Amino acid sequence: MKVAITGGTGFVGRHLARALVGAGHQVVLIARGVDRRDPEVRGLPSAAFLPIGTGEVERLREAFSGCAAVAHCAGINLERGVQTFQRVHVDGTRNVVEAAKVAGVKKIVLLTFLRARPACGSSYHESKWAAEEIVRSSGLDYTVVKGGLIYGRGDHMLDHLRLALRTLPIFGLVGMRDRPVRPTAVEDVVRILQAALIEGRLSRQTVAVMGPEEMSLREAVSRVARVVGKTPRFVRAPVAFHYRMARVLERLMTIPLVSWAQVRMLAEGIAEPLPGCPEPPKDLRPGLYFTEAQIRRGPPETRRGGIRGPLGRR
Repeated sequence: MKVAITGGTGFVGRHLARALVGAGHQVVLIARGVDRRDPEVRGLPSAAFLPIGTGEVERLREAFSGCAAVAHCAGINLERGVQTFQRVHVDGTRNVVEAAKVAGVKKIVLLTFLRARPACGSSYHESKWAAEEIVRSSGLDYTVVKGGLIYGRGDHMLDHLRLALRTLPIFGLVGMRDRPVRPTAVEDVVRILQAALIEGRLSRQTVAVMGPEEMSLREAVSRVARVVGKTPRFVRAPVAFHYRMARVLERLMTIPLVSWAQVRMLAEGIAEPLPGCPEPPKDLRPGLYFTEAQIRRGPPETRRGGIRGPLGRR
């Protein structure tokens, strides 16, 4: 089976690509080529890399030609220049759907955010919801996968937590009371995406994908701290403080330790789906716990020229 993946060189996209190729499928990796943490993914057997943005409808149509399904994983959590939430999440999804229809694609699987919803005051959440609505009303067979805090090899979460814990003796918790998270292993997310893309499961469904264990952010950070051999002092700070800090980091860092959108996510918790959004069937639900062994499996990926540093590439 031939599957196109938008955001194919991104975190989830490249894990999905490797899984599909390993299962004997052909893959078309579609990405702007900005994420270079794992350049080897572009050379996978039975895979083709096409440097295409989601704003290029005609080129998307050509890329989707012969594909039975599209996994739409492209997204951002930080606006930079013309890469806005509206342009990437909303306009980009509309372009992907239009190109898929013209190319004769039968199935589209959208990876979106667990707490995405309309009229909530966050342009990130609202743009992700708008993308969901575009896919649900597309007329194509679809699956909308609402993921939460996804971790694994090469993610930004574990990378940034390690950097913060090794750099500072304190860790600032978002808000004055605990909010829950349910970390989800990328392997579990990929398994669900594969079931929808290849096996035709979860047809015309929207599902919430969360890890099997609920915990506080403090507990999640403590587990990472034990792996890196640190014992941070936890301090609480108002959400407003974290918003201000995020804006500063967004200006200073190529990949900021935390963005405004991420502060919003942590401030409201990443453990509870919206009403009416069920979890997948039991055999597809995530089963990998956020253990120290799992955390050790996800070190930051090196790239030619070194590891991406806190103030840019080096």
